[in-house]
Amino acid sequence: MKTRDQFTAIFESIDFEKIIDHPNILIAANFWDNERYSAARTCYRFMRALDDLIDNHKAAHRGISPDLRENFTSEISHWMSMLDRRTNRSPFNNELGYTVERFRIPLWSLEAFAESMLYDVTHDGFASLDDFIDYSMGASVAPASIFVHLAGLQEHNGVYLEPPFDVRRTAEPCAMFSYFVHIIRDFRKDQLNNLSYFADDVMARHGLTRTAVSEMAHGAPLTPGFRAMMREYLNIADRFRVDTLKIMDEICPKMEPRYRLSLEIIFELYMMVFERIDPVRGTFSSAELNPTPAETRERVRKVIVRQ
Repeated sequence: MKTRDQFTAIFESIDFEKIIDHPNILIAANFWDNERYSAARTCYRFMRALDDLIDNHKAAHRGISPDLRENFTSEISHWMSMLDRRTNRSPFNNELGYTVERFRIPLWSLEAFAESMLYDVTHDGFASLDDFIDYSMGASVAPASIFVHLAGLQEHNGVYLEPPFDVRRTAEPCAMFSYFVHIIRDFRKDQLNNLSYFADDVMARHGLTRTAVSEMAHGAPLTPGFRAMMREYLNIADRFRVDTLKIMDEICPKMEPRYRLSLEIIFELYMMVFERIDPVRGTFSSAELNPTPAETRERVRKVIVRQ
């Protein structure tokens, strides 16, 4: 069976309606071998559990009170301890430790992710755009690096060897592109859940406050300043988009076809949202910016056809 035929068979087996959590990642990873796919699911399940623990509390309580910060800090420390198989006998805990060991997952990625979760616990939003970008190194680049690492692993006699490229350097532009697209897409949903990813200095530059942005998420008219801010964030995303294309041209020839395909799918699925963002006339609603499962399916099909 030809490579494209294999990809098509896998594509036809995917139920796009049922992929909800981490949809872009899991759609793309469907084209991997089963073992790597399971490794990706394991890592993201554990990461999602910690992320949801913090975000759900903020959504319900409008933040984290100082007296509860210590409890959440302990939860993050416990999460990191699960990576040490020597001190964990629980099969559930061992699953993450085994996956990290078997697939040579770089510990820095999990440590950086935990640091970003600690930032969420100890801070209320972002004072500056630089603060947000620093935070993104753990919140976005770290999870993306795990995906890129798994896709780039070289297998020899059943043993996984390091990817033939710098994983962090490869993951960073695509992760940042997708994250800036992500916070624009989820502007209303995040605000309704007491989450804000827009930096104070950027808002101030456009005559905005956190209160004003929250009011717009709840239905107040979108101001010219808000649209200008969204245009600025879209321009930043575009710069990372260009960098992503450059790095993909560099590393894709070093990858097996199925893993190269997965990176192209991830990029194209975020491009679907990027192309919908209209700072001038857009409403920034979920319905406007989120592709339907049918549209997602068609975009993936087009990526496969051009292989």
